[in-house]
Amino acid sequence: MYYIHFRMNNTLFKLLSFLYYFSFITLFIFYLFPGSLIGFLLYGDLRQELYLISNPIGTSINHLIYFFWITTLALIISTRVKNLFTNLYTIFLISFFLEISHLIVPNRAFEYYDLIGNMSGFILGFLIFAIVKKYIKKRYE
Repeated sequence: MYYIHFRMNNTLFKLLSFLYYFSFITLFIFYLFPGSLIGFLLYGDLRQELYLISNPIGTSINHLIYFFWITTLALIISTRVKNLFTNLYTIFLISFFLEISHLIVPNRAFEYYDLIGNMSGFILGFLIFAIVKKYIKKRYE
């Protein structure tokens, strides 16, 4: 029975690892593509943005959601694998530098709201993971 339990955990971990690295690569592609790649694929227009949730500050909520996702996955993966890509400092710096890169990428614009969305998603993912981890640790002591 132990072997089956371990194998299922290992399979789940491999799936989460794949999702993380795929999301990490996708993040770079979306950020460094000159224009909106999703807008081009869905609407045929590089200037059209995808709005997951309509809000007064535009697509910054997309940034918050994506960085929450990638931070949470990085924290889960870092419980077993310690490397540069799962390091929290690296994720934080990437969230900053990718938005700054919009100053030089054609057809992209640097926005403070997007930078705040990136940082907020990172912080929110970190806080929720820390709270859940503390709750689980307390429950099983």
